Amino acid sequence: MALRTKISGGLGVSAIAIAISAVALPGAAFAQDTAAEETAADADGAIVVTGFRAALESAVNKKKTADQVVESISAEDIGKLPDASIAESIARLPGLTSQRVSGRANSITIRGFAPDFSTTLLNGREQTSTGDNRAVEYDQYPSEVVSQVNVYKSPMASLVGQGLSGTVDMRTIRPLDAGKRIISIGARGSYADLGKLNAGSKEFGYRVNGIYVDQFADDTIGIALGASYVDEPYQIQEFNAWGYPGTGNGAVIGGSKSYNTSTTLTRFGLNGTLQWKPADSFTTTLDAFYSDFKDDQVKRGIELPLYWSAATLSGAQVNNGFVTSGTFNGVKGVVRNDIFQRHAKLYSFGWNNKYEGEDGWNALFDLSYSKTDRNELSMESYSGTGRNAVGATDSIGFTSTAKGTVFKPTLNYGDYNLILLTSPQGWGGNQIAPNGTTITNGQDGYYNNRLIKDQIWQARAEVRKDMEGFISSVQLGLNYTNRSKSLTPDEAFLGLAANTNGTTSVAVPSQYRLGTTNLSYLGLGPMISYDPLALLNGGIYKLVPNAYGDVVVKSYSISERLLTPYLQANLKGTLGSADLTGNIGVQAIVTEQKSVGASAVYLGTLANGAPNIGSAQQRDSVRYTDWLPSLNLSLRFPSDLVVRFAAAREIIRPRMDDMKNSLSFGYTFATVAGVPTAFITGGSGNPALRPWRANAVDLTVEKYFGSKGYLALQLFYKDLKSYVYNQDVTMPSSTLVLAPPPAGIAVSPTAIINQPINGKGGELYGLELAGTLPFDAITPALEGFGLTGGVSYTETKIAPTPGAAAEDLPGYSKWVANATLFFEKNGFNVRGSMRYRSTFVGEVSGFAANRVRRRAAPETIFDAQIGYDFQEGSALQGLSLYIQGQNLTNEPFVTTNPGDVRQVIDYQTYGRRFLAGFSYKF
Repeated sequence: MALRTKISGGLGVSAIAIAISAVALPGAAFAQDTAAEETAADADGAIVVTGFRAALESAVNKKKTADQVVESISAEDIGKLPDASIAESIARLPGLTSQRVSGRANSITIRGFAPDFSTTLLNGREQTSTGDNRAVEYDQYPSEVVSQVNVYKSPMASLVGQGLSGTVDMRTIRPLDAGKRIISIGARGSYADLGKLNAGSKEFGYRVNGIYVDQFADDTIGIALGASYVDEPYQIQEFNAWGYPGTGNGAVIGGSKSYNTSTTLTRFGLNGTLQWKPADSFTTTLDAFYSDFKDDQVKRGIELPLYWSAATLSGAQVNNGFVTSGTFNGVKGVVRNDIFQRHAKLYSFGWNNKYEGEDGWNALFDLSYSKTDRNELSMESYSGTGRNAVGATDSIGFTSTAKGTVFKPTLNYGDYNLILLTSPQGWGGNQIAPNGTTITNGQDGYYNNRLIKDQIWQARAEVRKDMEGFISSVQLGLNYTNRSKSLTPDEAFLGLAANTNGTTSVAVPSQYRLGTTNLSYLGLGPMISYDPLALLNGGIYKLVPNAYGDVVVKSYSISERLLTPYLQANLKGTLGSADLTGNIGVQAIVTEQKSVGASAVYLGTLANGAPNIGSAQQRDSVRYTDWLPSLNLSLRFPSDLVVRFAAAREIIRPRMDDMKNSLSFGYTFATVAGVPTAFITGGSGNPALRPWRANAVDLTVEKYFGSKGYLALQLFYKDLKSYVYNQDVTMPSSTLVLAPPPAGIAVSPTAIINQPINGKGGELYGLELAGTLPFDAITPALEGFGLTGGVSYTETKIAPTPGAAAEDLPGYSKWVANATLFFEKNGFNVRGSMRYRSTFVGEVSGFAANRVRRRAAPETIFDAQIGYDFQEGSALQGLSLYIQGQNLTNEPFVTTNPGDVRQVIDYQTYGRRFLAGFSYKF
């Protein structure tokens, strides 16, 4: 829906309607709204502004009247910027950034804190996550069904579900606020310029969407329906090094696991809102949201055990302590055909009732439910020249550069007669089949399916009384949240059905052969390709359940019950010539958390001499209360200068996998005083973990230039009073369930278990400079041109390990910047955008799909768009056409070993993406 505002002159249009806004924009346009942007004179001679100009003006005006430090972006920006997801649009706001996963942004970092330190709401309600913890992954939410996103950087007592770094609140359209019928459709096609990296993958994709909004019964009933479907490919060239061990010559690549990765993202999203206003004082609203999300990956590559194997190094060329080239002889490569599937269904329902009485009494009651069912399947399949020590080996030359390592093999890994289904390295050792048969070196792959269920029930009631005087109103409310999340692992060894004695290697049957995959970017040439799931379903592979205890202890079930009463007084008065507004209040959170997990149990030794580890279920619960006072003040001067101050106690609840009630352990053997002794080490969760807690202060100074633009300086400081870190804890071995040790072996009286605990954190502080400048404010000759963006600087003094030096938090970048240069006039629009972040600790997928942290290189991403909106009076009025380009410089994602940027661990190339589409509003 276009916004219309009267002003006294033309106004340049921002590509991003960045604003500081405490509430959703009334009547904010939905995504892909393409109203005309040209100014025109109405009957009384005033200038009528529509489209982006009105969105920007409304955002600037809301910023001036806000009491909190809140960043806001309207749906027009989300729909029309060259962004693949809502996360990329939000990442353009001051103090925010994102990390790319599979070439797209799907989570947000606020003020140097990882996504787990923020929370995400939908229409003010907490949402379940498609990830392992609390951070919402924005791939789940179609941008087309969201009308606005507000990012609260400072809390207030009536904001329930707040985070420590910030709170993201996504808002859907309200049909009665829209005020008229709206019908809109849109579609776009996409192209990935890396092409089809794997057989069966795609280079072209598409998305379609439609929205219907209407009002009935004299505008007392309103309905909004939205639908979106996405089918888009993403291609990745992934180099990965095992690491760089030191040698007599210098550090050298220890091994490589690199892939061509092809991802197909499909998502079907539905959103519906029904409003009924039987009286002017009462409105009831029903919301429903559904998303069926599928992220299907195929990964094909060759894993090369090099220095960390039986291979030998020759002809090493060394440069300043780093082996840049040479040859490894006797390499037994492992050809990998792997799949990764992440499927999730999200359901979200809400019922809101709001009463606004003429006598100043107001009330609301809100009931909501959110549920996510997710499964993640990671399946590895191995092939090579023969099982374990059997088969040909390779002599592979290599050259290591700042882009990773390129190889020169002598074997043809695309020869189906040479490369067979087998276990080339004998990984996994001996397995016991269900019939009791011992399979020697029998792991031909691995099957890891993770089943996650997450649900939230939430109920909220509030009463507000409007008053005269400095205290303009008082709010008293109570919120109840009941959340549960569980993980069930399903893991098995993958073995050949024909393999009964561990000696069999099998050629890929002809009906399953998919040609070859080209690994020329690594110098490895072609490799055989097949679908391991098809081999499993066809009976070529069989599953041998992994019954070891370390699988069982990965499971957990966590429940949280939070009772949150709050009291807030809203303030309004004058201080000299300035207007003073704000709020002061307190929120209490009474928490009861329970955790059910499994503890490893030592049951003696297996026939092969390995420890036999079983499991036993254990439960724990804890109760505690947090008090969260908050203060927000805004002082507005007649000169269009606004000064804001905020102070609050902020918290975020611990990661859910840190709260699991589980314990696993292993053994190391040494001789002590002539006696062979078993020492026990392990790891566990901590069901008694308390939240991260911080005292925070914000100071913001904003200068406005009428309704045309602004410049804002934001300063913030957070003192973390509590932080969660991992520490070794000593406990008596007698507390563990142990079978009697073998004869002649003693057990150490103490065990060392690594677990997360609470401790003092440290400090994090910084500044953010943001602004929007329409160039016609400088000279009328530049009407239509403008610049918007921001730069943030953050310092951290947080020591996650007690007594150790301060180090960077996951997701922390010292510098974050973004800028958009634009031109919009007479229906034409051109814009270019840049996002920069300095080096940071990123999370990537590690062994068994676990997330691991690595130091990522700085990155700068450039996007652009050209479009045209047909103007009023045209036969095609309401139609918009656009072409977009994403990641135009093909910026890679790079991680390196600390201290030496030449030691590249990850070098991922996503390629450029080009999109062309339209939207049409009836």
